[in-house]
Amino acid sequence: MKIILKQDVKTIGKKDEIHEVSDGYARNFLFPRGLAAPADAAALNQARTKSEAKAHHEAEARAAAQALADKIQGQTVSTKIKGGASGKLYGKVTGKEVAELLTKLTGTEIDKKKVELPSAIKEFGSYDATVRLYAGVTATFKVKVEEL
Repeated sequence: MKIILKQDVKTIGKKDEIHEVSDGYARNFLFPRGLAAPADAAALNQARTKSEAKAHHEAEARAAAQALADKIQGQTVSTKIKGGASGKLYGKVTGKEVAELLTKLTGTEIDKKKVELPSAIKEFGSYDATVRLYAGVTATFKVKVEEL
């Protein structure tokens, strides 16, 4: 019997997938627990529409992330921080501060967890950094730390 899963089922598959199972398993286990529904023509059409919509939204999100990556790629963000005469900073530059600088540059909110710095920035100078915007979409840019 063909069924459409309403929830993830460990031994069968994920939500909204179509699977072939035995009649007894479907009638006695899956249907009473609300884990699946029979795969008739209307349900198949609805599942197909959902999967197409999901693919479309994912493509839109990837395209938006790629456009943002193109905007960030190769840019230089600079920050001015207090430091000592030896070139050391009083404190350090973190991913949070770099994310705020990128947000000002692009006008789009950038999560601090997505910013990858080579190491803790504790000296003046220029550093290469990367931001992960989407699965497989990254952008590299420079962080320039100057004395205040």
